[in-house]
Amino acid sequence: MSTAELASSYAALILADDGVEITADKLQTLIKAAKIVDVEPIWTQLFAKALEGKDVKDLLSNVGSGGAAAAGGPAAAAGGAGGAAEEAKEEEKEEEKEESDEDMGFGLFD
Repeated sequence: MSTAELASSYAALILADDGVEITADKLQTLIKAAKIVDVEPIWTQLFAKALEGKDVKDLLSNVGSGGAAAAGGPAAAAGGAGGAAEEAKEEEKEEEKEESDEDMGFGLFD
């Protein structure tokens, strides 16, 4: 990762931690305050656009989660509700069936 990417990432994390909206101008201001001079404005614009309307804290807390079904499984097991875990597995199987390529008319040899 380049210095520009790291500086933009850290600046975005600082803004998110303070609860401030992440914009290119604010990222650039933080980077200049840190006396990092080799960051082109395109990096701050890209980071601001990518994080626009997103909760960075939520993104960071869900990095390792596999989705709703995976998050529901351990919680259901800890609560002692076996029925909820079975329902989550059934929903996951149904979703897998719905998303197959065959249903959309695509095939390997078309």
